[in-house]
Amino acid sequence: MQVFTGILLVFLLVCAVSVSLSRNFLNSILIYMSYSLVMSVIWIVLESPDLAITEAAVGAGITSVLFFVTLKKIHEIIKEEDEKTEPEDGEENDEQKTV
Repeated sequence: MQVFTGILLVFLLVCAVSVSLSRNFLNSILIYMSYSLVMSVIWIVLESPDLAITEAAVGAGITSVLFFVTLKKIHEIIKEEDEKTEPEDGEENDEQKTV
């Protein structure tokens, strides 16, 4: 049982470090979900099932869904800003006006 607990703690540390080093937001969210699930298993090993259920529901469930929704909204905002800056079909660019 101590070997299993040691493996879980090492995996928890790897998740914590890799979330902070990841440059992709989607990967960071997925790593955070795995961190929460491992933490939930650790709570079960420590014989605290109420905290394990809470960690699984809130940490891996609700918080991750909110992160996914936020990430989707951020990408939509960026797409809307890109569409506003692109010239329409009838408009000319500054380069076309000087020619």
